[in-house]
Amino acid sequence: MADASTEHQPSISGERLAGYAAKHFRYAAKNRVACITLDRPERKNPLTFDSYAELRDLFRSLAQAEDIKAVVLTGTGGNFCSGGDVHEIIGPLTKLDMPGLLAFTRMTGDLVKAMRACSQPIIAAVDGVCAGAGAILAMASDIRLGTARSKTAFLFTRVGLAGCDMGACTILPRIIGQGRAAELLFTGRSMSGEEAERWGFFNRLCPPEDVLNAALAFANDLASGPTFAHAMTKKMLHQEWNMGVDEAIDAEAQAQAICMATRDFTRAYEAFVAKEKPAFKGD
Repeated sequence: MADASTEHQPSISGERLAGYAAKHFRYAAKNRVACITLDRPERKNPLTFDSYAELRDLFRSLAQAEDIKAVVLTGTGGNFCSGGDVHEIIGPLTKLDMPGLLAFTRMTGDLVKAMRACSQPIIAAVDGVCAGAGAILAMASDIRLGTARSKTAFLFTRVGLAGCDMGACTILPRIIGQGRAAELLFTGRSMSGEEAERWGFFNRLCPPEDVLNAALAFANDLASGPTFAHAMTKKMLHQEWNMGVDEAIDAEAQAQAICMATRDFTRAYEAFVAKEKPAFKGD
């Protein structure tokens, strides 16, 4: 088997991604919002070696995209993502040697790194099954909208693996707390939509027929706002995980001073004086 970390990397310009043609999922962009849709509904939208790699490369390129300011991640057929495909990933993994296994796990981790490093806010619209690597994709997003019927499971222990996959042991506790994360990662049990909202994993619940539109509306609001400032907010939310309080306060002082030098900051002031709504341009 070819190295999973380098196989099937698509060619992406890195500058303009509104017209990107996806190979292993659906992709559409409108009004500076990209919508990535996992589209294998007959199997609840599982990931493959190819879709992992393409998602990683796409999010890496989004970090440099000038025409995309927010991203929505969702699935088709009433489900979000069932994780790694049993036949196309799990089976082949049982036959790999250690270098091959490590290449795969590093590649999947690189997807999460790329999601956290891209400047655009990522909104996950989660319905139905959200399991394994699918739960990780939702976790790695910035905002999560769910439904009452959604079922989120970090089910790695159920297949004999540790719960420490793709950053779960560091990111999930920061979202829902250490004890709750430990319970989910040790047991692999499903978390209902109501429980996920109560624990803070979902920002809010929507009717199944409305969750994608709600995520797109959220993304459009962000894309029409001060997008340079949004990118700075995401960057600082990520970087400050590794900072002490004093260091974080100093870092935020620098970040905010940079934002104060933008034209958007001046536009907001001028609009306030004129009693108008500011028209942000992200510069």
